[in-house]
Amino acid sequence: MPGLFSVKTPPNATPLRVLIAATENGAGRTRRPPSPSPSVSRTKPTKKTPDKSGIDESSLENPDLGPFLLKLARDTIASGDNPNKALDYAIRASKSFERCSGPGLELAMSLHVLAAIYSSLGRFEEAVPVLERSIDVTDDALAKFSGCMQLGDTYSMMGRLDRSIRCYESGLRIQIEALGDSDPRVAETCRYLAEAHVQAMQLDEAENLCKRTLEIHKEHSAPASLEEAADRRLMALVCEAKGDYESALEHLVLSSMSMIANGQENEVAAIDVGIGNIYLSLGRFDEAIFAYQKALTVFKSTKGESHPSVALVFIRLADLYHKTGKLRESKSYCENALRIYAKPVPGTTSEEIASGLTEVSAIYESLDEIEEALRLLEKAVKLLEDTPGNRSTIAGIEAQMGVMLYMVGRYGDARISFENAVAKLRASGESKSAFFGIVLNQMGLASVQLYRIDEAIELFEEARKILEQECGPCHLETLGVYSNLAATYDAIGRVEDAIEILEYILKMREEKLGTANPDVDDEKKRLAELLKEAGRTRNRKGKSLEKLLDARSAKKESAKRWSTFGFRT
Repeated sequence: MPGLFSVKTPPNATPLRVLIAATENGAGRTRRPPSPSPSVSRTKPTKKTPDKSGIDESSLENPDLGPFLLKLARDTIASGDNPNKALDYAIRASKSFERCSGPGLELAMSLHVLAAIYSSLGRFEEAVPVLERSIDVTDDALAKFSGCMQLGDTYSMMGRLDRSIRCYESGLRIQIEALGDSDPRVAETCRYLAEAHVQAMQLDEAENLCKRTLEIHKEHSAPASLEEAADRRLMALVCEAKGDYESALEHLVLSSMSMIANGQENEVAAIDVGIGNIYLSLGRFDEAIFAYQKALTVFKSTKGESHPSVALVFIRLADLYHKTGKLRESKSYCENALRIYAKPVPGTTSEEIASGLTEVSAIYESLDEIEEALRLLEKAVKLLEDTPGNRSTIAGIEAQMGVMLYMVGRYGDARISFENAVAKLRASGESKSAFFGIVLNQMGLASVQLYRIDEAIELFEEARKILEQECGPCHLETLGVYSNLAATYDAIGRVEDAIEILEYILKMREEKLGTANPDVDDEKKRLAELLKEAGRTRNRKGKSLEKLLDARSAKKESAKRWSTFGFRT
């Protein structure tokens, strides 16, 4: 059965995994860093190189020319000499294979190389159709698998995580059909796909894939293997994101034991940081400090005192001391981290620095030093190139800046920041995520402060639809958007609509929080004000949400007024 092997890329090229179909047994797949990720550097797109017009087209019909040109392309890539020359060789090789042998494994292989060169030049849009064609021109299962995975990586580098995941899923199905569902290589692909689901915050899917990976590695690997340790670290990340801290801690401890048994000192230190994070979430502060200090000692001795890993531990300690009320110590650790980022050691990427600055900014925000927090976020945005793969990261930072600007009363600047974040999230294909709905809600609040009520209503209504789909109509985030929507309806005189939404919100909050909760009491007061104004009493009979929100979309009044109750941030 055909195997898969890697093609080398230039030293400064975008770190993209490239897979080419071969004819040897032992099919496998190399890994790439999870993408899109702040730790992955991007290559700036270069100007397109036109196809050489002076080529003798008849020479392409020589059956020996395709393999020769393909070897030249790969050798040129490996030497880092001239990627544009490598691109020309790969284009000619693909044409030669198509003329001489037609659709098949050799053509698919040359298209994989061609797409890899396009990607290394930052020309992802041109790589996509090449890879799609590589999947169609061959019946070889593992060549199709290779094309699907490389296409998924390319979409990931473009920031299209949704399409990336679909490609990985197609690749996994093809691989299972070819190798069976318990092959160790299937486990690697499952973990790879789980990482993408984690980045998309699709945690249930990620957890199922992690369980499957663990089962396969337990069957085929020795106890306490490095593969099982990697699986457990990812499973811990999923459990932590779902709030299951005890399970996350169990997986991390087992992973650490495996790494110790295999002599992986730096990996043990990295896991210790994760263990410290879990202890911090559980409020076990002394144990968290011990875990962080252990990791700090190892990183300083093995990587140096100015390494980004050291700065990361400083940030974790700063967060811990802030949460325990030791603000002087917290700020001191923040300053230690910033000194490292101010003079980064060679090899530190701008994405690592930007990520660290963002985390320090959050601590300064908690210390009510908003202007310093904003300065750090602005610096982080400048460090990140506005490439497709970075758009989601930049959008998150801009949304955080928008919240801070809103807090200090700079509503116009806040709205612009939210607007930029929304545009980037739409371009990245994340316009259906819960985070996107939350950003829309925040932008709506900024619009309200700028007296742009019609715009605010549109934003709240779009946010409501997304959060209903992603979180459910009874989720507290969704109820917060309902509350804001009711306030804007009241502001333009749609009092009846506002009353009906508030009645639904109050019913849901009473069921979830109890009648004595302060939030419930606040909603009662807001509803009472509107009912008094309308000369009505509270309707205790529940109404369906669909009927409540969709029935009056055509009802608009020209006279606008400020709502008699507030908005929920």
